[in-house]
Amino acid sequence: MSHHPKIHPLHDPEAPSARPTAPLVPRAASRSEQGDPAKAPLTQRPERSVPYVPLAPPRKRGRSCCCRCVCYTFCLLLLLVVAVGATIGILYLVFKPKLPDYAIDRLQLTQFALNQDSSLSTAFNVTITAKNPNEKIGIYYEHGSKITVWYEKAKLSEGSLPKFYQGHENTTVIYVKMSGRTKDAAGIMTTLQEQQQTTGNIPLRLRVNQPVRIKFGTLKLMEVRFLVRCGVFVDSLAANNVIKIQSSSCKFRLRL
Repeated sequence: MSHHPKIHPLHDPEAPSARPTAPLVPRAASRSEQGDPAKAPLTQRPERSVPYVPLAPPRKRGRSCCCRCVCYTFCLLLLLVVAVGATIGILYLVFKPKLPDYAIDRLQLTQFALNQDSSLSTAFNVTITAKNPNEKIGIYYEHGSKITVWYEKAKLSEGSLPKFYQGHENTTVIYVKMSGRTKDAAGIMTTLQEQQQTTGNIPLRLRVNQPVRIKFGTLKLMEVRFLVRCGVFVDSLAANNVIKIQSSSCKFRLRL
């Protein structure tokens, strides 16, 4: 009787293990991050990837505030200009302003001498007629005026107008004394003599810079300046002599 060895089955580690009939962890004890696999649907749609969009840098509040301030300032200036323009327009329609008129009536040379140092000493007495043709506008002539006499590019004498008020449709005669000293005037004397012999006249220029304040009815406005330029042709320049004015013309300009 032959004996055959008994063969016992060995456990194969690579063989699939039998599925446990009960879960290793109770369902109520813990849940995975993906949820309960028993309750998960059979098919799930894949999640769509959202493209990355870089965020815009935050706006600087300082720049925005600065732009607003500039805008507000510009609007206020525009409103101010419109208001001033409207006021001037109303005043013009109500008062109908006219430019003053000036004329050189008399010119007397009281001193005209060439000194040893070649400087020229001069002194003039000037009579000016100022007319205010406005019916409802007065003119205050303030301190700080300046009147000068020129021959070509040389200033001969200077003075100032008095302070006074000129009423409506008023004509005022102004007397002004002027004096001056011109350096290196030997050439000026020669030119004056030659011009007088050649043309029979001497051209002089008078310049007036006068601060004034305009009065509209009872309203007194801010200070402005009258600029007057007069061209005067005289027959000669002789000391202690009333100079004969052959012709004269004045131009008026207002400067704010």
